[in-house]
Amino acid sequence: MSGSGEKVTVVAAVIFRQDRVLIGQRVKGQWNEDKWEFPGGKVEAGESPREALVRELREELAIEAAIGAEMDRYDYEYPGRSPIHLIFFRVEQFEGEPQNLAFQDVRWEAAGRLAEYDFLEGDAGFVSRLARGAV
Repeated sequence: MSGSGEKVTVVAAVIFRQDRVLIGQRVKGQWNEDKWEFPGGKVEAGESPREALVRELREELAIEAAIGAEMDRYDYEYPGRSPIHLIFFRVEQFEGEPQNLAFQDVRWEAAGRLAEYDFLEGDAGFVSRLARGAV
């Protein structure tokens, strides 16, 4: 896929349960397969970032989430793809037990250990700050 130049907004949930964060591993055959990421996805036309994240968490994990504070936002561009505007939100309250509906694997991991995982390059800066407690 080549980039169209139009920036795409992508939202991600940093879902906390006690001292752990939920992460998902991208499925084989998908762009950037096997990389780890936070649940979330693209904001669709007519949606706010928070509305998009509620929808994505319903689709990917079958949970109803209360989207909390924005933790970080920045732009990133993967070679050959449209630039993205990433927005990370804290999620501490949700209904239902997360079910893996979209990933190869999901794990609850201590924030301090996230840097040990092979995350998407666009998430790497945020992961590093989160692991150090800087966000």
